[in-house]
Amino acid sequence: MNTVLRRAMNLPVIMLGVSAIVFIAIHALPGDPARLMAGPQAPEGVVAAIHERLGLNQPLLHQYGHFLRHALQGDFGLSLRDGMPVRRMIAGRLPYSLLLGGLAYLLAMAVAIPGGIVGAVCANRWPDHLLMAMTLLGASLASFWVALIGMEVFAVRLHWLPLMGAGDWHHVILPVLVLALMPSALILRMTRTGMRDILRQDYIRTARAKGLSPMTVLLRHALRNAMIPVVTVVFLNLGGLISGAVVTETVFDWPGIGRLLIDAVRYRDYPTIQAIALLSIFGVLSANLLAEAIIVYLDPRMRGHK
Repeated sequence: MNTVLRRAMNLPVIMLGVSAIVFIAIHALPGDPARLMAGPQAPEGVVAAIHERLGLNQPLLHQYGHFLRHALQGDFGLSLRDGMPVRRMIAGRLPYSLLLGGLAYLLAMAVAIPGGIVGAVCANRWPDHLLMAMTLLGASLASFWVALIGMEVFAVRLHWLPLMGAGDWHHVILPVLVLALMPSALILRMTRTGMRDILRQDYIRTARAKGLSPMTVLLRHALRNAMIPVVTVVFLNLGGLISGAVVTETVFDWPGIGRLLIDAVRYRDYPTIQAIALLSIFGVLSANLLAEAIIVYLDPRMRGHK
């Protein structure tokens, strides 16, 4: 646990460095938010007045210091697009993204972990070949293409599901299926590989020789150790989940953080982009710490690791 605690203590320093990188990268984007706000035909005096009002005419270091002081208090400023507090905008959109991402990951694990166990037990037989073909297909298909095909089939032709937007639970089905496709393929492959390696170990043969049932051997002795690399993949893939959510939310017009980010980039809304980027990075770093803590719990050998 010492390693986990040390990394948790380093998290503020990492976030400080990340905030500087994000701030510089966002301000290096082409385009002038003041010009976008004023319109292409606005005179330069109007654009200069907007620059002064928003503080965009200040040196970059001064702008960063102002941003950092307020960010430490949870205040990310006002949106350059509509003048609303960024914190309030994110608070209104975040539950939609958490719902979509949470359901997608639950579905991915519910399908992939049993599938990986079946693939390992039936190694080099037709169930294994079928599952590996499905994972290859799921990892290769672009999420926006799958989303468009799903919309065409289930919404336009069959009229089983709504096309876009957020309403009742019917609106959740297609986005969750699309978002779960990539992580389910990765988790299934990792579960299969981990289970195959574990099932070849001597202690598994010993457990079988003691007369334990196959299910006991699989679930109590093999699955726990096989889950260690799976946990790593699940949490490290959160970055991919965030990027996939941006595409999925845009295609399905889902009012989440991903859609808000696309709109913010389009209008060069610096405060909103910075807040979403820092929130996403903090989420990924926190998930990595949680993954390491879970691995320490699953593997007793890691508890004394310095």
